[in-house]
Parts: sequence; structure tokens; C-alpha cells
Amino acid sequence: MAEMGSKGVTAGKIASNVQKKLTRAQEKVLQKLGKADETKDEQFEQCVQNFSKQLTEGTWLQKDLWTYLASVKAMHEASKKLNECLQEVYEPDWPGRDEANKIVENNDLLWMDYHQKLVDQALLTMDTYLGQFPDIKSRIAKRGRKLVDYDSARHHYESLQTAKKKDEAKIAKAEEELIKAQKVFEEMNVDLQEELPSLWNSRVGFYVNTFQSIAGLEENFHKEMSKLNQNLNDVLVSLEKQHGSNTFTVKAQPSENAPAKGNKSPSPPDGSPAATLEIRVNHEPEPAGGATPGAALPKSPSQPAEASEVAGGAQPAAGAQEPGETAASEAASSSLPAVVVETFPATVNGTVEGGSGAGRLDLPPGFMFKVQAQHDYTATDTDELQLKAGDVVLVIPFQNPEEQDEGWLMGVKESDWNQHKELEKCRGVFPENFTERVP
Repeated sequence: MAEMGSKGVTAGKIASNVQKKLTRAQEKVLQKLGKADETKDEQFEQCVQNFSKQLTEGTWLQKDLWTYLASVKAMHEASKKLNECLQEVYEPDWPGRDEANKIVENNDLLWMDYHQKLVDQALLTMDTYLGQFPDIKSRIAKRGRKLVDYDSARHHYESLQTAKKKDEAKIAKAEEELIKAQKVFEEMNVDLQEELPSLWNSRVGFYVNTFQSIAGLEENFHKEMSKLNQNLNDVLVSLEKQHGSNTFTVKAQPSENAPAKGNKSPSPPDGSPAATLEIRVNHEPEPAGGATPGAALPKSPSQPAEASEVAGGAQPAAGAQEPGETAASEAASSSLPAVVVETFPATVNGTVEGGSGAGRLDLPPGFMFKVQAQHDYTATDTDELQLKAGDVVLVIPFQNPEEQDEGWLMGVKESDWNQHKELEKCRGVFPENFTERVP
């Protein structure tokens, strides 16, 4: 029986709540249509607007504070990794190793302390501040519903009083409901009228305390961090003084075989030899008895080779005894390896050009020497030659020497020249390290 009574009470409450919702909906419709007046309180409405603005700003501040804390944590991790790197590279025999390690440990502790204090003095305070808004927001909404109930009860009471046929019992009951609705509404209204202005005014003190805490924590953090950085600088200065003589500057060394045409740097396939080296070191001991003939460098492809001296004596390179070469100077020391410079004289139909340097009429103007492609090369520009391994190219000078990039040559494939005899259509540039000079 008790259980049935409990279910009956629950069902009665549900029915009552449904009836209240219907009554409120009807009252709102009548108010919007202008058939029923609505109780207005402009002062309270202003307080509600301030409350909404304050909630929006507080939520915004909380979000940015979380972002700030995340950035501090990320910076802590980056600083930690950098300091761990310092510990790894700081060699045991270097002065100040223990001091450097201690500074690194203190640096990590300082970051952790800064982050934790920001959480305690800013974030938790922010959470407490925003924690009061949901309850007040709920009470404001409830006050709105009770205001509608009050207006509905008032209108119902007034309609019964103005009816032609009055029912005193219904009027008395309506008056009782009106008094009850008014009491409930006024109790909630009075409390909110006091709390909302107070909450609005509290924002100033909260913002001041929050940002003062953050500014103070940040100031102390940077002061302590500055001391650690100065100590680390002193340790590194001491290291520099004792090991400064071992410092050196790393300079970029140009690669002789790497072409540089704009931003392109083609290289031969992996495992394949690059273009023939023109300078090599001969480690064979120099035979006693003075200088040995070495290779000579021609001044230009169109002029006869002249005598030039090569530092150190050496055995002549295989196949280096060609016309145009002269004897090298006497070696400075028999114990040093000799440097042999190989030259590739220009040839015409297998004949080495002589002292006159005159070119054949059946070769391109300004022809210097021939090269043979050792690897396939795919042209990436309209001004480049497409090469297949084995192609022979007749090398010619650039019309404007300033346009020549390091590691690139100008030429025309021998097969194209023999067929067309037109430089404008056939010539192009190609990477030198994909080819090898041929006699």
C-alpha cells in the first residue's frame, strides 16, 4: 500500500509539473501577442546582462590561462632537453662539469616550481571564481519561471474578478495561489538583487589579484633564471679560457665535382664513379736521381700548352706522355707524395691539336675538347642536354662566361652536330660529373 501511495504522489507531481509548463507556455504566448502584460524590472535585467558578460570574460580568461600554462610546460620540456644535451656533450675532464650539472638540475627545479605555483595561485583561484556562476545562472533561470507563474496567477485572479458571473470560491482560491506565487518569486528576486551587483563588483578585485600573482611569479622566475644563466655563462667562460686554443671555425668546402646550376645539384647514380679526377696523389716513392717529367696545364683550350711547374716529383701518369707536356720541377722532398695533374688536350678526329691551336672547320666554333657520358642524364630544363651513357659531346665555351655555373659545361652532342651543323638548335648545358674526357 505504501508503495502504491508513493507512486501516486510521484504521478501527481509529474501531472502538476506538466500543468505548470502548459500554463507558462500559454502565458508567454499571450505576453508576446500583447494580450497580457509582463512584469518588467529593468534594473534586474541590467544585472543579468552584466552577469552574462562577466561569465563570458571569466571563461575566456580561464581558457587563455590554460594556454599559458601549456606553453610554460612546453618551454620547460624544451629547456630540459637542451640542458640534457649540454650534460651529454660536457666532457668529464672539462673544468666546471659538476657546476654545470648542478645548474642544469636547478634549472629544471625552477621550471617545475614556476608551473606549480601558477596552478596553485592562478588556475585554482580561477576555477573557484567561475565555480559560483553555474548556481547563480540556474537561479536566474528559475526566477524567470517563477515570474511567469506570478504573472499567470495575477492574470487569472484579475480575470475572475472582472467576470460577469463571479465565483467567490474560485476567486478566493486564485487569490491564494497569487499570494503564494508572489511570495516565492519575491524571495528569489530579493536574493538575486543583492548577489548579482556584488558579484559584478568583485570582478575588479579578482582580476587584480590574479594578474598580480602571475606577474609576481613571472618576475621571480626570471630573476632566478637570470642567476642560473649567469652562473652557466661563467662556467663556459672558464672552459673557453682553458681550452680556447682548440677552437676552430668550420668553413664550407666547395666540391669540385658537384655542379651548381641554380638550385639543382645532379649527381651520378650511387656506386658510380664521378667525372675523372684531374688531381690525384701518387704515393709511390720517387726514384733517386732528380726530377721526373710531369703533366702540364694549357693556358686555354685554344692555345698551345706551356711549361708549368708541379710541386713534388712523381712518376708520370699512365698515358700522360702526350705532346704539349713539359718536364716538372725537381721534387722538394723525396718523402712527400707527389701531385700529378693530368690534362686532356683537345683532339680533332683523333689528332691532338698542335702549337697553332687552329680548329678544324668541321667542328663547332670554339671547340675545346670531347667528353663521353658515363651515365644517363635526364634534362630538367629546356637549355639542358639529354644524355645517354656513351654519348659523345663536343664541348664549346659559353657565349657569356658569367652565365657558366660551377660544375656545368656547354656543348653539342657529336651526332647532332654531324647531322645539323647548327649550334642554336643543338647546344645545351650538362653536368660535368656525368661525363669523362676522351682523347
